[in-house]
Amino acid sequence: MVNLKTEALIIRDPKLEDIKGYHQLLSDELTLYYWLSSTNSLEQNRLKLEEAVADVNNVNRTKYFFTIEHRETKRYIGTVGYTVFNITPIGKVVGAGYAVLPEFRGKGYPTEALRAVIRFAFEEDRVYRIVAGCRAENHASERIMQKCGMIKEAEFKCHTWHDGQMKDRVEYRLLREEYVQNIKQMHD
Repeated sequence: MVNLKTEALIIRDPKLEDIKGYHQLLSDELTLYYWLSSTNSLEQNRLKLEEAVADVNNVNRTKYFFTIEHRETKRYIGTVGYTVFNITPIGKVVGAGYAVLPEFRGKGYPTEALRAVIRFAFEEDRVYRIVAGCRAENHASERIMQKCGMIKEAEFKCHTWHDGQMKDRVEYRLLREEYVQNIKQMHD
């Protein structure tokens, strides 16, 4: 079981008790706009959460999406984590993502949570490469990647059909050695 603590947050494996916040997040208009394409019913989201909870103990786990919880109030804030795309001899290649409820946006929580997950990935889960991306218009999401030390790797013009038009996408990366260098620079 993963249970990471930061100054303000607990980042932990999902539990069935998270359903209220989880469904609220997956029903949020902005989350749907940037992260998903359509809303699910409470029952559909309950099934998704049940699958995520069951996967926690899977020896071949490929989905490491965690619940973000406020450390003091224990309130559900959102989700952060990664999916394993490939396992190479030098480590896992993963794609990261994050989303928080509207009342927690603009408070630094997604950045704090993603930093903790990046540390976990590189230091405890044998990850070698993390990638993350968003539509270019999602400046808040791009800024989170930048604040976490990720490096812009690509800009894709007219990449995705969304909201009745083709939209650009940006992608960022962080390699294990870049992470180690960032940590070293912070302590120098």
